[in-house]
Amino acid sequence: MSLLSAPSAAAAAVSASPIHAPTVRYANAADDAFIEELQAIAFGPGRFARTAFRIRERFPIDKSLSLVAEVDGTPCGSVWMTPISIGGINGWMLGPLATHPNFRKLGAGKLLAREVTKRALARGDGQFVMLVGDRDYYCPLGWEPTTLGAIQFPGPVDPTRVLVYADDKSLATTLSGSIAAFQR
Repeated sequence: MSLLSAPSAAAAAVSASPIHAPTVRYANAADDAFIEELQAIAFGPGRFARTAFRIRERFPIDKSLSLVAEVDGTPCGSVWMTPISIGGINGWMLGPLATHPNFRKLGAGKLLAREVTKRALARGDGQFVMLVGDRDYYCPLGWEPTTLGAIQFPGPVDPTRVLVYADDKSLATTLSGSIAAFQR
């Protein structure tokens, strides 16, 4: 039985058994339907109109950085990364990051954000991970606000929600330019 096709059954199963800490693994083709349904639940039909979706249309996600979180073998969250360049500096755009409502508050989202960022930066061919998200959620994880309006998106974005994670902490305030293709 699919977690998403029967959320009430999944909720009952979760409440009937002790919940363990989430784990992370690479996504595979068998996860495609779960991820699609999860994103529909988390972001609704309006997700296709968002500026971040336009970026992912122009620059496809890096499937080698697609992760799924599980609790006791049940998929509960996912994250994608899109390789981009800003001002000639390579990095990634994190997102979408989603956790199924039945598994929220277990740390799966934060685990996914930390793990995918660590894996991307460990490659050494990009210097940052950028996202559009809530400061209260991401800043305690190491993301920092960017200079308002310095990064140009292909559509409207609230500039107060543009955040960057980088080993070079000054990059959050100096990164500027249009979002372009990852420079190979």
